[in-house]
Amino acid sequence: MTSPPSKSHGRKTITATLKPRELVQHQPALKGAWIARIITLFPDAFPGVLGESLTGKALKEGLWRLETTDLRRFGEGKHRNVDDTPSGGGAGMVLRADVLGQAIEHTQKPVKTKQPLIYLSPRGKPFTQAMAQEWSESDGLTMICGRFEGIDERIIDYYDIQEVSLGDFVLTGGEIAAIALIDATVRLIPRVLGNHASIEDESFSHGLLEHPQYTRPSVWNDLPIPEILLSGHHGKIADWRKQQAERLTKERRPDLWRAYCETHNIEPDEDQEQ
Repeated sequence: MTSPPSKSHGRKTITATLKPRELVQHQPALKGAWIARIITLFPDAFPGVLGESLTGKALKEGLWRLETTDLRRFGEGKHRNVDDTPSGGGAGMVLRADVLGQAIEHTQKPVKTKQPLIYLSPRGKPFTQAMAQEWSESDGLTMICGRFEGIDERIIDYYDIQEVSLGDFVLTGGEIAAIALIDATVRLIPRVLGNHASIEDESFSHGLLEHPQYTRPSVWNDLPIPEILLSGHHGKIADWRKQQAERLTKERRPDLWRAYCETHNIEPDEDQEQ
């Protein structure tokens, strides 16, 4: 492989390097910090919104780290080509196995423990809260952001890559999905959220969608806050919230409702309104 060009592929002029780019400068290197490693053709897409609010604050404090590997640096030839036409014909282009393989090897070289290697793909297993929880308890993960018609299947087989989907729709690339999945995972890391108890009753945390939320003013456009929430009776409030969560889950996510009923020995057609 020839040495990387000194010309950048973005608006900024930088010296090309194969060293993964840390996206927050001068961040403290906390021992054991969770690390997200991203292989992408668009490293400038990161950290994006991950650099804002609580995730951004935690990133600056070193509670987690974010590194990108520019796939273009491993491209072939004068133009650093990373893709080629599909074998057997067809529209679009496919990311090459040799190029992507070099990028994976380089990115995972410092990884000392078994960590998830993820390819963001519309044909992948649907992303869930349970998956985010599992990832947050690891030391970190590596995500591959696809483009065009996807990546050579041999890469997936050789590295035993886990394909994960954000939903039943198609994006132009994996970068937006990567940001969403990282956000969902990082917020579960201890100390990232100011009040860790705030995630305990969220949607999917107990197999149900979250109950409705209200705050001041007590009446808005002739719509009052439900009286039970202003009663100060915590037991009744908890019961009301559970009933509402069950009602919303039953109405909006029959699949989740059936799974919840099976786990809790509830008849799926049982009316939860009291």
